[in-house]
Amino acid sequence: MGRRPVQRLLYFSRLASVYLLVGLMAAFSRPTPLSVTVGFGVMIVGEALRFWAAGHLLKTEELVTSGPYRFTRNPLYLGRLLIFAGLCVMARLPYGAHWIVLAAGCAVFFGSYLRRKERVEPARLREKHGEAFERYYRAVPALFPMLHPYPEGASAGWSSDRMLRNREHWMVIGVLLISLTMLWRAYALEGDALREDAAAPAPPAATSAPAR
Repeated sequence: MGRRPVQRLLYFSRLASVYLLVGLMAAFSRPTPLSVTVGFGVMIVGEALRFWAAGHLLKTEELVTSGPYRFTRNPLYLGRLLIFAGLCVMARLPYGAHWIVLAAGCAVFFGSYLRRKERVEPARLREKHGEAFERYYRAVPALFPMLHPYPEGASAGWSSDRMLRNREHWMVIGVLLISLTMLWRAYALEGDALREDAAAPAPPAATSAPAR
């Protein structure tokens, strides 16, 4: 099996595992309107960052140093991490299991995924772009953004063509669908709890002792 089929297999395996995880979290979630509101706030920040970055990225063809790439080398990954964190806050699994899922996801992300990317991608970009990438690599952090922009950053504007080419509109749709599903589930659970309270028999009235 060649390298490309293996890469495609790994890609679809990761994609399937993500869909499976989201499905399981949705099935066992116990969201509340508050948890959905807070989680959606985190997710929308992550998706806004990804949407901004996708409009600047032109994969493998140029060294992108405009937009959010002036502050972090991996804004798409940072956005993905924020979306995952928002989903865990939204889901509110029984026994606090959503915090365990979040901790495990962060461990995999930082311990394996990001480390592998930082081992492979800089070497490829260094070979392609030489000293320009080396300066960028030394100045800009891998994930968490710095407060001041990269001084040699390009001034290219955001491009809807690049955003569509990077298929970020599908991520927007996915975030909205997950959020609406969680919101519907939160109000459905709240309604079920109210109906159960209304159907519960009233406690017997206390009887006063007869006067002597």
